[in-house]
Amino acid sequence: MGGLSTAKALVTGAVLLGSAAPVVARAEPVLLISIDGLRPGDVLEADKRGLKIPNLRRFLKEGAFTTGVVGNLPTVTYPSHTTLITGVAPARHGIVSNTTFDPRQINYGGWYWYAQDITAPTLWDAAQQGGLTTGNVHWPVSVGVKTLNWNMPQIWRSGHADDRKLIRALATDGLYDALEHDCGSYADGIDEGVDADETRAKFAIRLIETHKPDFLTVYLAALDHEEHLHGPGSAEANGVLERLDAAVGKLVAAELEQRPDATIALVSDHGFASTDTEINLSRAFIDAGLIKLGADGKVASWDAMPWPSGGSIAVVLARPDDLALKGMVGALLEKLSADPQARIARVADQPAIGRMGGNPQASYYVDLKPGALAGNFSADGPLTKPSRYKGMHGYFPALPEMRSTFMIMGKGVARARNLGEIDMRAIAPTLARQMGVQLPLAEVATLKLGD
Repeated sequence: MGGLSTAKALVTGAVLLGSAAPVVARAEPVLLISIDGLRPGDVLEADKRGLKIPNLRRFLKEGAFTTGVVGNLPTVTYPSHTTLITGVAPARHGIVSNTTFDPRQINYGGWYWYAQDITAPTLWDAAQQGGLTTGNVHWPVSVGVKTLNWNMPQIWRSGHADDRKLIRALATDGLYDALEHDCGSYADGIDEGVDADETRAKFAIRLIETHKPDFLTVYLAALDHEEHLHGPGSAEANGVLERLDAAVGKLVAAELEQRPDATIALVSDHGFASTDTEINLSRAFIDAGLIKLGADGKVASWDAMPWPSGGSIAVVLARPDDLALKGMVGALLEKLSADPQARIARVADQPAIGRMGGNPQASYYVDLKPGALAGNFSADGPLTKPSRYKGMHGYFPALPEMRSTFMIMGKGVARARNLGEIDMRAIAPTLARQMGVQLPLAEVATLKLGD
């Protein structure tokens, strides 16, 4: 995408192309499974990496696959999953980060859980408008989706047992209790361990067996969790991936038993890079007087605020049209870029952010060098310290390590078809076509899956 005018032109063109596209008469059910943080090479080079993942490798023989998916700015979970479900970039769909912008830290670390923040049509919407039934287990940004027949949304607040009560209250009426009756206790909303993923997969399988949704989304988080804690390619991450492979196998078997004509798609949201250093950009902004603290050490006022997103940092100005303020912040970022300790790879201005489809609230976006990650706001911490994680994502999408995964098999999908490298925005319209429904605002063309 180009600047704002170019982005509008692309969307307009996409609408015209979408409205002219032929409607597929034969709709196929679709099961969409996401493994957070799955790197393409983990599947493509499984033997070389010593991974036993036969169910994921099955896609390479029986379906189509990519060598890599170029993602969003930023390459983090919630914006990426919303692109996967809408076919548009964060600037258009509205989910611009994992966490909401909260300069005074009053939202208790709140995330973009609520679907009302999505500003573009989703595959759930398109499916229901096409007369199909829809289901979901744990997909990001799924609280309050009105076009889901059966919804087990993702949300947490504290890790307390009350989080399950919150999920029960926000799930489709009666669904939580019915599935828990058949499957045993559900997983805590904040639990990202592999046991929790296996539980959610069990719930998804029971949903398939009892309701047979035409379109079902299922999200698995444990691989990402282990890659953060132990690093990508670590023994711990590989062990979790092998268990998730077994869960995928059970999901696919259940879907095909109920819906032999189903299309199965397997996606991830981003890749991973190893990390060793944490950058506290708020330290530099406090020292420059752009953030002022009260006697309690909390933010009293701010002119410019870093908004961390893993390996990158959006910078929001309190007065974005104030040229003097913009110049002051630009000069600070230029100075930091010259400091090797700050580990800054690039600073993007608003036109560059627009071309990448990134956060329109950001006046600048800082891309850190691989190995560094953005720390949370800290009033008294140093500029740099050892990283709390051994792996991170969120860097600008051009970084090769950020490539994610897409594989698909089913009727009309060629066997062993290598799709090469694709744009993440192509996935949603491709799945819409498989379902025989329209997603006219998608920003790029559908993929050719058949011969």
